Amino acid sequence: MRWGSRLTRLNKPSRWSKSWRALPPLLLVTLVCAQQPKPAVPAGSALESVLPSLAYGPSCSSTVVLQNLAEAPVDVELEGHRSSGAVVPLAGRAGRVIHLAPGEQRSYQLVIQEEDSGAWVRMRERTAPAVAVSGTTECREGNQLRTATRQVAYPTRNPWFAGDVAGLHGAVISLINVSAGAVRASLCYSSGNLFSVPGETQASRELRPLCSAAFEVQVPPFGTRDFPVEREGSSYFAVKTWGDSIVLQMLRPANESVRLYTVDSTIKFGGEVPEGHGH
Repeated sequence: MRWGSRLTRLNKPSRWSKSWRALPPLLLVTLVCAQQPKPAVPAGSALESVLPSLAYGPSCSSTVVLQNLAEAPVDVELEGHRSSGAVVPLAGRAGRVIHLAPGEQRSYQLVIQEEDSGAWVRMRERTAPAVAVSGTTECREGNQLRTATRQVAYPTRNPWFAGDVAGLHGAVISLINVSAGAVRASLCYSSGNLFSVPGETQASRELRPLCSAAFEVQVPPFGTRDFPVEREGSSYFAVKTWGDSIVLQMLRPANESVRLYTVDSTIKFGGEVPEGHGH
């Protein structure tokens, strides 16, 4: 796991600490990971979509599929990245711009030889949304070939996730920085306790998770980081992000013995974190 720079801090419980298991479950909003309706494209701008979690290497390969659903030809730009953020070419193509005739469907792969489970592609459309994007990842184990679908996602500003990790054994949250500047993520693993700080405002008196382990992570431009939702018996996990263009996805192991993950589209993520809120 590439954590980047990180700081671990242990929080001491106060007399206001208590178990959070007795509280009602958190209500989380903003569904991602499903193929959402494409937003309209303002004049002079480009619609960007991301196909994340593409695995490559000796035993895995991934394919990106584009299909023009319009009755007119379209040009789209397909940009591939390693998990490190480095740009990679498309196999068999010298450039990024792809011309699709009406109804035409084409498949592409990234040129990545070494093992990389966090590669991704970004597609740009400068006309009305017309191109359907999908993908698959295939991994071999012995004489078996396992396949997982990949679903398109749209970057958002400061997405977050928080909740009980019961039923999420082995799952990871994948973060993609879809911008040219570094972004920041704050992680909290809790064993199930809450604390509050006396104060004059309702916000200061609200119960908050007591982190048994906490990390601050900086993700480089166009980089990918995967964070396990479990750590040393923790029962609660939270991640907050700060950045203009970020994709979060929850991934679950397709099989314990294969490094292949499937997208969990039932998980909901929160919206923008207000400016000035700490971690």
